Amino acid sequence: MPYLEQFFLIAAVHLLAVASPGPDFAIILKQSIRYDRRTAIITSFGIASGILLHVTYSLIGIGLLIASDERLFTALKYLAAGYFCYIAWHGLRAKKPEDSEKLLLVGDESSHGNDMPSTKKAFFTGFLINGLNVKATLFFVSLFSVVIEPTTPFGVKLSYGLYMTAATAAWFVFLSYLLTHPRVRYFLQVKGYILDRIMGAVLLFLAVQLVLTDLN
Repeated sequence: MPYLEQFFLIAAVHLLAVASPGPDFAIILKQSIRYDRRTAIITSFGIASGILLHVTYSLIGIGLLIASDERLFTALKYLAAGYFCYIAWHGLRAKKPEDSEKLLLVGDESSHGNDMPSTKKAFFTGFLINGLNVKATLFFVSLFSVVIEPTTPFGVKLSYGLYMTAATAAWFVFLSYLLTHPRVRYFLQVKGYILDRIMGAVLLFLAVQLVLTDLN
């Protein structure tokens, strides 16, 4: 398959994967509701770095080893499920704002004070939510072992990986801007706690699904 044709196939598959609702979307929504645009964008770069991690181990063959080693893969799934539960717990505990009218007047200004996460924490939140996602592991292992031909030069494979990393960052940064737009934020500040709880429930469902899949 010509490299250009291979690239467009990979780009299309990746677009469908990154745009579909999942843990990455859930964490960006959570960060946008609870904190601010800057925190959501930093988390987006953390998610993109997680993609770079998947690309790296896929290129050197470790991803295939993880997928083929049942014990190692199971350990990764339980680790991911535990982290998803941790994030879900915080989402499910989201509370309704005490003064909705005041929030509407404040608009896009944040008043989280000491509750605002550091740059490092926001980045690693995104990195871990993506890096521990076993579905992403399977996606990249399949992509680099099936869609991308074994004869494809390493440099070309690397360029594919860098593109997917950049595309992921661009998508979630765009999503961060969208969710923190003043008009959208007006709504999220008042009703965001409901979405926060929903996303918490989604992450909890994904965690349970990972465990049940392992038991089956």
